[in-house]
Amino acid sequence: MKLKNSYFYSLREAPKDEESISGILLNRAGFIKKSSAGIYMFLPLGLRVKRNIENIIREEMDKTGSQELIMPCMMPEEVYVASGRRENFGSSMFSLEDRAGKKMVLGPTHEELFAVAAAMKVNSYKDLPVSLYQIQTKFRDEARPRYGLIRVKEFLMKDAYTFDLDYEGLDVAYSKIFHAYHNVFTRLGLDYKVVVADTGVMGGLLSEEFQAISDIGEDTVVLCDSCNYASNLEVSKKVDPAKETEKEKPLKMVETPDQESIEEVAEYLGLPIEKTVKALLMNVDDTFVVFLVRGNRELNESKVLKLLKGQTLSFANDELIATSNAVAGYTGPIGLKAKIVIDSEVLTMKNFVTGANKEGYHYINTNVKDFSYDLTGDIVNVAEGDKCPQCGGRIYFKKGIEVGNTFKLGVKYSQAMNLYYQDRDMSLKPVVMGSYGIGVGRTMAAIVEQNHDEKGLIWPINIAPYKVGIVIINVKDETQVNLANQIYDRLMQAGIEPIMDDRDERAGVKFNDMELIGIPMRITVGRDAGNDNVEFILRTATEKEILSSEKAIEKVIALGK
Repeated sequence: MKLKNSYFYSLREAPKDEESISGILLNRAGFIKKSSAGIYMFLPLGLRVKRNIENIIREEMDKTGSQELIMPCMMPEEVYVASGRRENFGSSMFSLEDRAGKKMVLGPTHEELFAVAAAMKVNSYKDLPVSLYQIQTKFRDEARPRYGLIRVKEFLMKDAYTFDLDYEGLDVAYSKIFHAYHNVFTRLGLDYKVVVADTGVMGGLLSEEFQAISDIGEDTVVLCDSCNYASNLEVSKKVDPAKETEKEKPLKMVETPDQESIEEVAEYLGLPIEKTVKALLMNVDDTFVVFLVRGNRELNESKVLKLLKGQTLSFANDELIATSNAVAGYTGPIGLKAKIVIDSEVLTMKNFVTGANKEGYHYINTNVKDFSYDLTGDIVNVAEGDKCPQCGGRIYFKKGIEVGNTFKLGVKYSQAMNLYYQDRDMSLKPVVMGSYGIGVGRTMAAIVEQNHDEKGLIWPINIAPYKVGIVIINVKDETQVNLANQIYDRLMQAGIEPIMDDRDERAGVKFNDMELIGIPMRITVGRDAGNDNVEFILRTATEKEILSSEKAIEKVIALGK
């Protein structure tokens, strides 16, 4: 591509409506442009990078034997009703009606339609296994789109689905795709971890996420300093300490005026916060529930909903609290008239502080025998420094961007969508499914978050929009222009398309743009062109080389193939 007559622009200032490094740089470099909140245009340079990422994904997926197809973005709402997911997606699903009044939706994911497609092929055990994938646009009405391409309303996803006779077959199919994902993210140069995660609205038996490590990540990745344990915070298991051995003391109510937060109470009483238990007043599916957890712990929504088999969790409002004798800021389990769920760690504690259900008062020396509760379980987030549930080492946190996920779905969708096969004994059995996704735009953003400097983007050579840039210092110098065009043509013949800056701009502007857009290699044609010499430099290097045009071409071909 020659810039003089091409669609190309760059911005010197960071856009005011972008908050992530990737969002800022991709906008400044002219790769993407926000159309509205959570919706982006992919401009020519951005489209080239996106396609390069797609091609790597296709190569690895094709190696597994999976076949590519494409599904519609718009589909009848009834397929999600049939699978039981329409209610789960709620307002995050874009819905509309056609002119005949038929309810339609824009697909947030495609398990249902793939099950329908599989049913067209699968009748007998002889028809399995099957593996299909697509790279298609998805839609989710995010309440808070943010961080450029990381959380958006419209996004491109590679989603794959496997169909097998049984769970042993699913294990084989899952392993193939899982290995392909490792290859994809390794080839893309990402620093990533694979973590166990919650199955969420997808359901199924197992969910694992490929998390690109990044400070901007919205997920917390839990890792161990002594083993390979890796988990998403939402499902990471807490290891409870041994039961405290101190002697139980007499229960006593004490005055704690104006001390409403657990931190204030602990400081007022001169006790470590680890000797307190706080009551969290919550709304679970419109039912008032009080959760008791150690004072410095945080409630884990995923664990709570799984324990209670609930759908929604939020803070209780005054109307709901009024159904009990709870007193906000002073609630405790003794004499409480409400459903009580206690974290398993509290069962190991002795002589702790709780609210007294009386404004301005708390109990000290509370013990579990002093009250009753309805349910117990692991309902809190783990914390850095906790014991690893796998080896007993210490856990620590990293932030991650979820770029891929894999699910063992089992028979949930095949049963809902009537996807059965006739087995050898003539019985009908549900097909066993797996689901696998890669967010293409999100992966692109994650690569930028991990590969940039103060000058701009630094693309890995295999996904860069162009592998080499040619800069002409003086476009009015015929010798420079002729040599640059010769190099350009030779590289095109070798199958490496360069980007050539033939604009009538200052050299500094051209160099800055090449660095901003992250071109891996640069050839500069300047005053020494008459001697057939050019400058060659890598985007990540600080030293330039003076080479003949032929040597520069050879170097580009060697590094770019």
